[in-house]
Amino acid sequence: MAEYKAADYDAIIIPGGFGAAKNLCTFAFEGPDCKVNPDVENAVKTTVEAGKPVGALCISPSIIAKVLGDVTVTIGQDKGTADAIESMGAKHVTTTHGEIVVDEKYKVVTTPCYMLDANIKQIAEGASNVVAKILEIAK
Repeated sequence: MAEYKAADYDAIIIPGGFGAAKNLCTFAFEGPDCKVNPDVENAVKTTVEAGKPVGALCISPSIIAKVLGDVTVTIGQDKGTADAIESMGAKHVTTTHGEIVVDEKYKVVTTPCYMLDANIKQIAEGASNVVAKILEIAK
């Protein structure tokens, strides 16, 4: 991520899971008081500033919320996590399997993936929907 340049890419997608919550930021340990890895923060900010789309899966919308603040995202239906995201200044939209939320201002596309009790087919549907929307936006 330290070498990332938004000019070299059409979009960026941040995967979820514990890696995102523990390594890309400290949300797993600190919730809304988390810190985002500076290289990840820079990648998100410069991609948005370049007018290019950003995708975030599973728990990684928490990173987007911390970096951008007044962005609209989803992590599914977990009230505690949604409340934490909203306490960072973001708006959370409750969703279910395969659904995406698009923030038009920032060109951010999110889906809950394993933040819901999901199977691999449902995860694939959500991730595919994010990619399809990002490709549409990036045109």
